[in-house]
Amino acid sequence: MAISLDKNDNRRHVHVFYKGKRHQHSAAKIWIEKNGEPCVEIAESVLSAKDNEMLVAAINRHWDFINEQITRAFNGEKTISINIEQ
Repeated sequence: MAISLDKNDNRRHVHVFYKGKRHQHSAAKIWIEKNGEPCVEIAESVLSAKDNEMLVAAINRHWDFINEQITRAFNGEKTISINIEQ
């Protein structure tokens, strides 16, 4: 998963990539907020419904951490990554 640094996008989101294929098109784009409130929704995806459900659940479980990392990235601060269990 990668944090989007597109400041022109109207909602915070993350991109999901296939392992080892970081520089190709993302497998999914997932909104993580709406009007500043937590709201995890699939924006686009080529993944299965089961994989999308798993991603939404994992992002909901780790929402605070992910949102904090996005804030850090926008502020030019170092971010950290973690493995998110299924």
